[in-house]
Amino acid sequence: DSLGQLPAEMVADGQVLACRTRLLEEPVVVEVGESIECPSPESHDEEATCLVRRELLPKDWDFDPLAVRWRLRVPAPRREDGLSDLDRVTCAVQRDWGKVTLVYSLSVMRQVASALRAEEGLVTVTLIREPNQLRVIRIEPGDRTTGHYAIAVDVGTTTVAAQLISLTHGKVLGTCSDYNAQISCGQDVISRINYSNRGARLRELQSRILLTINRLIQEVCRNHEVDPGEICNAVISGNTVMTHLLLGLDPEYIRLDPYVPTVKEVGYLAAAEVGIEIYPDSWVYFSPSVGSYVGGDITAGLLSTDLATASEEISLFIDIGTNGEVVVGNCDFLMSCACSAGPAFEGGGVVCGMRAALGAIEKVTVDRETGLAQYSTIGGGKPKGICGSGMIDLLANLRLTGWIDPSGKLDRERFNPLIEVHGRRATYQIAPAAETGTGKPIFISETDIENILRAKAAIYSAVALMLRRVGLDFSDLASVYIGGGFGRFLDLENAILIGLLPDLPREKFHYIGNSSLMGSYMVVVSQDYRQRQLNLARRMTYLELNTDSSYMDEYTGALFLPHTDLGLFPSVKEKMLRCNAGTLNCGHFQGRIHENRGG
Repeated sequence: DSLGQLPAEMVADGQVLACRTRLLEEPVVVEVGESIECPSPESHDEEATCLVRRELLPKDWDFDPLAVRWRLRVPAPRREDGLSDLDRVTCAVQRDWGKVTLVYSLSVMRQVASALRAEEGLVTVTLIREPNQLRVIRIEPGDRTTGHYAIAVDVGTTTVAAQLISLTHGKVLGTCSDYNAQISCGQDVISRINYSNRGARLRELQSRILLTINRLIQEVCRNHEVDPGEICNAVISGNTVMTHLLLGLDPEYIRLDPYVPTVKEVGYLAAAEVGIEIYPDSWVYFSPSVGSYVGGDITAGLLSTDLATASEEISLFIDIGTNGEVVVGNCDFLMSCACSAGPAFEGGGVVCGMRAALGAIEKVTVDRETGLAQYSTIGGGKPKGICGSGMIDLLANLRLTGWIDPSGKLDRERFNPLIEVHGRRATYQIAPAAETGTGKPIFISETDIENILRAKAAIYSAVALMLRRVGLDFSDLASVYIGGGFGRFLDLENAILIGLLPDLPREKFHYIGNSSLMGSYMVVVSQDYRQRQLNLARRMTYLELNTDSSYMDEYTGALFLPHTDLGLFPSVKEKMLRCNAGTLNCGHFQGRIHENRGG
């Protein structure tokens, strides 16, 4: 790999490759060792930037993981005390942890006799800290406190990401992501539910997602020379349907009135029981869901926003993915809803679409006169496709330069060899075959544009409807948090220009990336965050859009660039007027959200 790779010991020491590290436009302070990412040649990881940023955590945050490896000196057995080996371990643990109840797995019972006698009673126990008790899942001879790891997993409908965490200091070692292997069975949650109803296909869907997760765990562990058997805790966050499919639970009733899931809060489950290939007795914790289409990925994502604090200001959280989830509220109330946005922003349903991986076109400008696209790719190499952020840039620039109309139709009146008409449809060429990494041209069709418009309309209309239901307007919002891993950078101006985001003062927006994965990490390393997440889930009101007839009215109006009501987008209206008057350098806007802070 021309990008190279640092040895594991250098990564562990906090060093990064300068050629793989992007500096933000605003001054930043890099805390060495807090979060490191260094892809290997075979890694699916799409970038070297951090997915967990410590500045999003409250200042009073304490490292307090759910799983602990604890060194003990257990006294030797004595004939007169009548204590069993487990009794002696219990006394030793309670000496350090107080009179807490201990629960032992069967595997520990099988390990304890030899472990206690191997190094004269010096052992390391792995403890899972449950409410009101400690669960002992492993006992090993000697001091084994350094090899202590956890895994955080974001199970998306389109993309799955796994993050390896050292529990010695709470440091992120690496992240890998890939497409969800269930995609061939349906691109959204409804099609997957329908697929699961045929024969043994529920088991097939379960096997496919387990295959994806376990492959990513193996990969990120291999990249950092970690044995998956040393992972003693996993936190998994996904939408309600994905959680059901992972656990092999029938999701049928999620889509049927009254839209009831089998479970919203999953209790203690061992890794072997779930099918996650780490230490078999490891605790697998699933982030709690709120309703049929607002799941653990959202309750995890909220942890890095003001919605998880005591703030009285009204905040909005939008997770942009295959399912668009929205939460609005403050310390007094929380309301949530979800919409089916489709996989367009993650590369699905678009012929040349792809995830935000190496080779993806992530930024585009369009020349007003020639219609020629200028672009940049993730990694700087030849383009292989276009990702979500690139699609947003492309549509915004095509609209500003007049090459598409408000309905997304390409201009057939002006001659342009980049625009080809095929019957009733037309395509626009972004990059010719000679410039691409695939040897094929990269283009966008009017059908692709329709899919993107449907995705952005679903999200915007869900936000508008929910605000109206609680008697609020966009102007009432103090902060807007944008989650979703479809691109490393979201161009704020272009997202507003196409009508994906509301036209608000720009300082109110905060892009927080893959918030589901970030929240999963936070739960791994903090008991307090686990409790906060439970509290958020339990006090959130869920709005079911399937039963609200006015949703389609909002949706129809949002199926245009930016909207049928231009009064909702005054800054876009002004730009279009200035662009048409020739006073604006159309197609070359700069307004990118560069890892803005929030929470």
